[in-house]
Amino acid sequence: MLGEEALLPERNVVRPPPNRFTHELLADEPYRLDRPERSDKPDGVLPSGTRVVVLVEAPDRCRVVDGRGLYVEVKRDSLRELPAG
Repeated sequence: MLGEEALLPERNVVRPPPNRFTHELLADEPYRLDRPERSDKPDGVLPSGTRVVVLVEAPDRCRVVDGRGLYVEVKRDSLRELPAG
């Protein structure tokens, strides 16, 4: 039986997944996977409170990885920096 990661493009999976996080989502955040065909419909939603590591920052968007290793782009203003610790 194939796991969910078998349906994800390889470039959208980070292995091993992170176990320390830099930010969390303030709201449910739709995301699209890196696929050759583009769709207006999101591929999924990261729920509010999801902890992520920010890997790439841009003015409006950031590339993040969640605890499952899912690597996607989200809106910068949907992120809150976690306290250092």
